[in-house]
Amino acid sequence: MGRGRLVTLAVVVAAVLLVLGGAGVFWVLRTEGSPRQVAADFLAAWQKGDFPAMRRLSAGSPADLAAPYIQMNGALGVTAVRVRPGVVTSGSPRKVPFTAALTLRSGGTWTYQGELALTDKGRHWRVAWTPAAVHPRLAPGQRLALTATWPSRGHVVAADGSRIDGPGVSGSVQQLAGVLGPATDTDVRRLGPPYKKGDQVGHGGLQQEMEHRLAGMPATGIRLVGGGPAEDIGRIAGSNGADVRTSLDPKVQSAAAKAITRQKKPAALVALRPSTGEILAAANQPGGFSRALMGQYPPGSTFKVVTSAALLSAGLRPADSVTCTKTANIGGRSFRNFEGEEFGALDFLTAFAHSCNTVFATEATRRLKAAQLVKTARDFGFGIPITPGVPAARGVFPQPKDDAEFAAASFGQGRVLASPLIMAAVAAAVKDGTWRPPALVTGEQRPPGRPLDAAVTSGLRPMMAAVVTKGTAKDAGLPAGTAGKTGTAEFGTGAKPPTHAWFIGYRGDLAFAVIVEGGGTGGSAAAPLAAAFLRSL
Repeated sequence: MGRGRLVTLAVVVAAVLLVLGGAGVFWVLRTEGSPRQVAADFLAAWQKGDFPAMRRLSAGSPADLAAPYIQMNGALGVTAVRVRPGVVTSGSPRKVPFTAALTLRSGGTWTYQGELALTDKGRHWRVAWTPAAVHPRLAPGQRLALTATWPSRGHVVAADGSRIDGPGVSGSVQQLAGVLGPATDTDVRRLGPPYKKGDQVGHGGLQQEMEHRLAGMPATGIRLVGGGPAEDIGRIAGSNGADVRTSLDPKVQSAAAKAITRQKKPAALVALRPSTGEILAAANQPGGFSRALMGQYPPGSTFKVVTSAALLSAGLRPADSVTCTKTANIGGRSFRNFEGEEFGALDFLTAFAHSCNTVFATEATRRLKAAQLVKTARDFGFGIPITPGVPAARGVFPQPKDDAEFAAASFGQGRVLASPLIMAAVAAAVKDGTWRPPALVTGEQRPPGRPLDAAVTSGLRPMMAAVVTKGTAKDAGLPAGTAGKTGTAEFGTGAKPPTHAWFIGYRGDLAFAVIVEGGGTGGSAAAPLAAAFLRSL
């Protein structure tokens, strides 16, 4: 190879090495990542409320970064954050615009535009964070605040459209509707922004449960305060409150209240429409506690409707012969009939009509497993959350621990508990053939009903009719066509414990339950109140 060619080759190699070396230098010195990716990661962390990640993505990891976001969320009542990055701008510093959409607890979404400045920090792109990264007008020492102008409030109305939330309504109706009053500190903590102490809010009943629907959405203003004059930076339009329509029937409610109003002992009456499960009336005497919906009592012999359904499913027929003994020993415990009654051999329908405890204790423990009765109780709504629109207690039927508890549970004693609402729904299920969740607010989506075995309900209906025609309620003066079940439920202790008086039943497309606390027997204390109620309709 000639000398000239060697020189040329050396020059070329040197040039290549120089270029490669230069490329190597550029690779080593290049800033890692991209402005848009860092901005996108920062905004994604903001959406999740991941403040540590936001600090890591910020130059200098500012210790006060989280404070303005937390203050904004609390002051505005932010329930969700959605932030989307835009296109990176050229020039220095690099900037990434974003669109923030904050969903507020008061209703509506506040949307605004902002931007993040990006800086090269130690050959890594980082957000050059300042409070302006929260909102472009936010400066150190400033904070965000919310103002609210409340619109017209809706009303709670009965099925016929008449108001039930105004002056002059009965105490029982007021318990369902609730009342308006100034917001307390507790209310403000519960409701959150934009509510403030002194605002008119619902207390109790539907006024409280349906507060947001009734109150509507206030016209909301977002402003910057502190460090100078307040500055408005956003506004969300409001909307008027909506009425809450209930299934309450003023005529039925008046009849229910009239039937129990003179009772000296606490009493309650609930009425339902079996075909829909809608609550037509709920009356309490005295007021102060909604025993109609929230009371929990042993249902006593009214629960025999449920036990009879389980026995009918197991093959026992209304005409089958059973024996009503004075006492029955089950699981080492002696069970008796009320006041020591004894009817001897009779058919199952008549045993139901006369409410023979020993028949139910004996037949239930002989023909059923405890799990079968638990399932049947659930088919009639026991153990299922009840959400009619206002607070309501669920029925309780625990798994019996032994045969003695099983026997007691078969006629509604032991640990079995129910409200008048629960037991009215039991009667309604027999009439309609489907157990339906009770409902007070109309137009709401509700859980589906539970269809009952048609053979079971066809057996139960004549049994409940017999209670009125020849059984424990025959002297109560109930109108023709009424079917039901009395209950005398023991509570407390002693050789002869006191008893709650029950009567549940139906007539046409109307089901009901009556209880008189400590009232004695269902036939003498509760059934006559049901008769007065039905006659007044």
